[in-house]
Amino acid sequence: MSPPVEPSTRKRVLRVIFVSLLLDLISFTFILPLFPKLLEFYRNVEAPLDAGAPPSKTLLSNVLGYLNAYKAAFARPIDSRYDIVLLGGALGSLFSLLQAIASPIIGRLSDKYGRRTALLASMAGNILSVLLWVVAVDFRTFLASRVVGGLSEGNVQLATAIATDISDANSRGSTMALIGACFSIAFTFGPALGAWLSTIATVAANPFATAAGVSLFLIVTETVYLYFSLPETLPSMANKPDADAGKDKTPRQPQTPLQRTNSHLLLNLVHLTFLLFFSGMEFSLPFMTYDLFSYSSSHNGRLLGYIGLVASLLQGGVTRRLPPLLSVRIGVISCLVSFALLARISSVSGLYLAATGLATTSATVVTGLNALSSFEAREDERGGKLGMLRSWGQLGRGLGPVLFTSVYWWAGREMAYAVGAVGIAGVATLVLFGLKSPPGSGGLKKKVGSGPVKDKKEL
Repeated sequence: MSPPVEPSTRKRVLRVIFVSLLLDLISFTFILPLFPKLLEFYRNVEAPLDAGAPPSKTLLSNVLGYLNAYKAAFARPIDSRYDIVLLGGALGSLFSLLQAIASPIIGRLSDKYGRRTALLASMAGNILSVLLWVVAVDFRTFLASRVVGGLSEGNVQLATAIATDISDANSRGSTMALIGACFSIAFTFGPALGAWLSTIATVAANPFATAAGVSLFLIVTETVYLYFSLPETLPSMANKPDADAGKDKTPRQPQTPLQRTNSHLLLNLVHLTFLLFFSGMEFSLPFMTYDLFSYSSSHNGRLLGYIGLVASLLQGGVTRRLPPLLSVRIGVISCLVSFALLARISSVSGLYLAATGLATTSATVVTGLNALSSFEAREDERGGKLGMLRSWGQLGRGLGPVLFTSVYWWAGREMAYAVGAVGIAGVATLVLFGLKSPPGSGGLKKKVGSGPVKDKKEL
């Protein structure tokens, strides 16, 4: 084990993580509300719906042809207004699947070369991705932007690894909650800011260049901030006595074997299956609100903003104080209740009740799983293990929307959410009866003398 991190260093690194991750996630969320109009713009330019227009042989027209063939396979007819939504879902799945490939590689590189080096390399890829979006006057360039972004986005997993490096067992759960709070804050304000920026036209050939340009500015600012402010936190490198210690050829002392409480296979499986169903529900929610309540984009924006606000409040005031396993269990049960409600609701009040459960889920499950996984990894393998956990989760996030919406269109809302509830019930079974609290995670009270030692609750 490495010596504990000094409180002043821990506080400084936490501040850097919070600021940089907030900049990164706000930049990332700019594009989310723009997808329908953005893809509609490329379609109108490269694959217009006008029957009298000459046939197009662009990449986008080929992709839309495959999606139309996919639509034709459903028993229920799918209106053409969903073409753009299907295309957006396909791009979202591609992004997640690319992250599933890249995350373990980025994690292992951070174990070998250091968190700071891996994070700055990831930022270089992010800058290239957003720069491609700025100049994307055609769909091919925009697609290249998403591919580069999917392969290089490692900020969240590396921030998680850094947070683990500087936290002891008692403070690790609260530190992970800080990362979750960044998500909630960014998803509360980022999409609205991105939508506003998209109304400011600066380049006729790319109406979304303003939003892309501000996103690029945030990413570059984040990179410069990290370069000057983030120290190396990988224990094997951070504890070197001087800058040339990386060349030290003295054999390292072997670490004490770690006794694992939960297998990484089980943790990864929980992450995969949870996000498989949860992400499918997230993607189908706008369809459901449109069908049931004729919700517009602004109505859906308010709904998502409510979920983000509640989640951020929970992470700041509740999740950070919970043992990680209890956090995961509360979130999974809340998700199960929400799925059951969404299968039956017929009123807006019922929708917001289910949304409250989803906010609870967003504030707890992934944060808790990251903390549990960090307890089951040695210092020299945390990056790789956390990267693999993220990889399995991104695989679920990539497949979930396609599978869930397929059931939605084949069999209807009630059946889709009932199937989702059954799936989440299976996840709950794994969480309740398969996972255990690692020693030091807060799941068990340790006694010294006659009184329990209280967990630290600091950020």
